[in-house]
Amino acid sequence: MLKTVSGKIRCSRAGEVLLAEPYGPDVIRVRAALSEPDEERWTLLPPEKDSSSLTLEEDGGAVLRNGAVTLRVTRDGRLSFYNKEGETLLEEQWLLERDLPARQLRGLAGGLVHIEQNLRPWPEERFYGLGQEAHDLFDLKGAALDLCHQNTKSSIPFVLSSRGYGFLWNNPGVGRVEFGTSRTRWVADGAKQLDYLVIGGSGLGEVERNYCRLTGYAPPLPVWATGLWQSKLRYETQEELLEVAREYKRRGIPLSMIVCDYFHWPQQGEWKFDPRYWPDPAAMVRELEEMGVRLLVSIWPTVDPRSENFMEMRENNYLLRTERGPGTLTYCRGPETYYDPTNPEARDFVWSRVRENYCSLGVKNFWLDEAEPELDPYDYDNLRYWLGSGTQVSGLYPFYYAKTFYDGQRAMGQEEIVNLIRCAFLGSQRFGVVLWSGDIHADFDSLRRQIKTGLHVAVSGIPWWTTDIGGFHGGDPGDPDYRECFIRWFQFGAFCPIFRMHGFRSRPDRPAAPPYSMDSFCHSGGPNELWSYGEEAYAILRHYAEIRERLRPYIHRHLERASRDGTPLMRPLFLDFPEEPCWEIFDEYLFGPDILVCPVHELGRREREVYLPAGADWTDAASGQTRPGGQAITVSAPLERAPLFLRAGGEVTAEMLR
Repeated sequence: MLKTVSGKIRCSRAGEVLLAEPYGPDVIRVRAALSEPDEERWTLLPPEKDSSSLTLEEDGGAVLRNGAVTLRVTRDGRLSFYNKEGETLLEEQWLLERDLPARQLRGLAGGLVHIEQNLRPWPEERFYGLGQEAHDLFDLKGAALDLCHQNTKSSIPFVLSSRGYGFLWNNPGVGRVEFGTSRTRWVADGAKQLDYLVIGGSGLGEVERNYCRLTGYAPPLPVWATGLWQSKLRYETQEELLEVAREYKRRGIPLSMIVCDYFHWPQQGEWKFDPRYWPDPAAMVRELEEMGVRLLVSIWPTVDPRSENFMEMRENNYLLRTERGPGTLTYCRGPETYYDPTNPEARDFVWSRVRENYCSLGVKNFWLDEAEPELDPYDYDNLRYWLGSGTQVSGLYPFYYAKTFYDGQRAMGQEEIVNLIRCAFLGSQRFGVVLWSGDIHADFDSLRRQIKTGLHVAVSGIPWWTTDIGGFHGGDPGDPDYRECFIRWFQFGAFCPIFRMHGFRSRPDRPAAPPYSMDSFCHSGGPNELWSYGEEAYAILRHYAEIRERLRPYIHRHLERASRDGTPLMRPLFLDFPEEPCWEIFDEYLFGPDILVCPVHELGRREREVYLPAGADWTDAASGQTRPGGQAITVSAPLERAPLFLRAGGEVTAEMLR
């Protein structure tokens, strides 16, 4: 039975109640449950006022119009969505030959429901977004992807379709999505209700902005954060870290940030410096600030049973628990678990330790590592959160992990919040986080994948993104092939929203560590500074660091735009140029409106093909030659230069990129 209630469509049929309603301008939300759907928004912001209209049809169906998107529901509950021109955007696929509805809700023990939503496939449709994963795909059509968080994988359940709409699966639980040729299917392993939003707009750029209005905007990135961030696996001591910063100062290379990575603490779950290796952190912070450098301090959410906080956290239900078996969730220096950030009291407890042991020393920026959290094994159904079962709510971990720090920093009066994190969910950008792509490999294959990853993240609403320049696992600075990979990666990194060095470099000559040192468990890896890769590489790397310095005002301006309307700084070509060739091009992208970046991602490559998008003239930053768009050309790409083109009439000049 179908009826309208307070501007909503309500349709009940055997075993299901469906509600469809406007959710702000150009957005329609659909919920379905075995009984009445609830109002849970999870991480979405409240809707803004819309100007929707709702009409009943003579055949018993109903039509809901809301700006750029229209929904028609038949009397028996079949859904189709249209744009302003009346063209179909998407529609449900009912499997009549098997008498199966498009929406399937099957009850599970414990009050949860297994949910499947089937949609009609369109052969020419392309999909982009869904967070980050190093799967080497640009167009996601044909892929079957798990919805869960793991190291290198952040599931942000939103995709942008080439048919001109966005689809947001409003579910923080574990599941999967299949962009198949026979159907598109979204699956939740265990949830309370089906919940998704269809987002329209006059173009893909407007669809993207409408999506960001639902999930929120990143705050303005401070100018100081737009420069070079220096990091390697681990600086072992206070003096080692300071000496690296001093060497940058001596060489006249500006640094935005230097990183104090993991195992600077006495024990996991003790959020403080180990005084054996960090005897005066406050003095370290002061010296760095005098050099114009910020300190980024690593935080892990792991808690070891031997730590000083474990018993109190366990007794107060501040820890993640298992549904069955031992409470161990991961192994590092021993069996460990994680704090539960979905519990507001646990958030307050962890922040109280961070405030006392770091903020009191002048530390203002944090690296929120292990943010998925990383499990061994990834048995999500064996997790119990304060908010619910792991099957239902595991996607929320990075969101509330970031919120722990953002809320604490804001409460202290800190206005410029920039924290690095390894995982994200819908709305994480609101908490001032830089998402990085996790512990990736150090080779050209990984570099190629990272270009695609960064563009998917941009579509997913996260404007602050970075990658470990040079990759994380491996990489020998003495290997000529790897040095070339590092140079090409650095050229790419200079044109990412955040410009950040990091990696676990090999060091075959590493001496044995004394038994009392943390280094006996995990050494610091090889050197990973600009001067660590030989004189030829150093000259190229320094040149690109100087280019980045000249571009910092431009980068800051366009990240400010992202904080206002969600337009990403680094973005795929099709957002600005929705012509056919641009849908397939993954290894070119726009960096702001004026710079076309064309990274080199193959060993030995000294030229490459570049497509110049139609609708603009493009100037080669190296040669100064201007060509009309709408053509593919072959350009020189010597090791010291990656191809860059400027949109004619823009604010960036060729001299800034030389």
